[in-house]
Amino acid sequence: MLKSVTSASPARLPLLVYLLAAGTFLMGTSEFVVAGLLPDMALDFDISVARAGLTVTVFAVGMIVGAPSMALLTRRLSRRLTLTLALAVFAVGHAVAAATATSSYAVLLGARCLTAFATGAFWAVAAVVATQAVGPAASARALGVVLGGGMVATVLGVPLGAVSGQLVGWRGPFWGLAALASLTAVAVARTLPPAPAQPPAPSARVELSGLRSRRLWLVLVLCATVNAAVLSIYSFIGPLLVERAGLPSGSIPATLVLFGAAAMTGTVLGGRLGDTHPRSTLYTTAATTVIAGAGLCASTHPVPTILSFTLLGLVGSSANPVLVHLALRYGDAAPTLASAMAISCFNVGTAAGTGITGLVLLTRVGTLAPALVGTVLALVVFLPLTALNTLERRTTPLTHR
Repeated sequence: MLKSVTSASPARLPLLVYLLAAGTFLMGTSEFVVAGLLPDMALDFDISVARAGLTVTVFAVGMIVGAPSMALLTRRLSRRLTLTLALAVFAVGHAVAAATATSSYAVLLGARCLTAFATGAFWAVAAVVATQAVGPAASARALGVVLGGGMVATVLGVPLGAVSGQLVGWRGPFWGLAALASLTAVAVARTLPPAPAQPPAPSARVELSGLRSRRLWLVLVLCATVNAAVLSIYSFIGPLLVERAGLPSGSIPATLVLFGAAAMTGTVLGGRLGDTHPRSTLYTTAATTVIAGAGLCASTHPVPTILSFTLLGLVGSSANPVLVHLALRYGDAAPTLASAMAISCFNVGTAAGTGITGLVLLTRVGTLAPALVGTVLALVVFLPLTALNTLERRTTPLTHR
């Protein structure tokens, strides 16, 4: 059974945890703000909006590939240096994108890919550093704050970026992200103490051998399925709100803000509960996600649709800090690589969930597709979750259950 932790946790988290959350906020903003800037970018580069959408796809692919590959490539660097370099590269990538000439769309795509690799490296190492900064009793809580920075991005960063893009052009948010990332890099470098002298880093083969744990792979499958269930609905909420529930299209931004605020709250709460009750937290969030999806399937009216979508935001991401915490525990021989694999699998789930939903939308299911696919995927979550719990019962001594 997934073990509970009962030792006391610190009343306050260190400043470093909040600086890491600031980094994930900037990177979450970068990942999603482009969606609101695509028309202006398409006009500036004289391309179609569909082609401009490659900036989103390239970033997602860069995250999937970049997180584990950068974890391996930077294993011989100190974590302070890795985090600082990741933020610096992130800043440079956005400056290059903002300075790109209108005839150099390929350079823009390259810059987006570069920032995605930097994002993958930062998220993977930040998770390890945050847990080490607070100790095992508050690890999930610290991860909830760090991952919550990405949720705050959906509430504040993305809307502010979209508004500033309308006022000063799409390059404005990119320059802003470059400047803020530079400041955060300096703050992290000054706050994170230098690592003590350590033996040489293990080889890549040794790092990869740390991925042999069956429990780790079950957690990685959970990362993918949980995110697939939520993002299959979130990414296509427009048809659900407008065509199915009859809401005006102007209501979509406000509804997304509600979702983002609920997701931010749920991520922090999930982190707090995950330190002491990881098993019940995972089962509760999975069950509530099914309820929220079922509510969206059944509803054709505005109020229950918005309530169900907000509930999905509250519980859909609240398991994420627990899952990253478990990935670090089961991949303890290679914690940075295990964290990177978790981040990569979250993005695999995003790609799979949105891809499946897009295909089902073209069938007779129509606008019901996001809710239906999301609910089915939420039910699938119980398969790896039950397998993980069963494996825990078999391998954990009775006195530690």
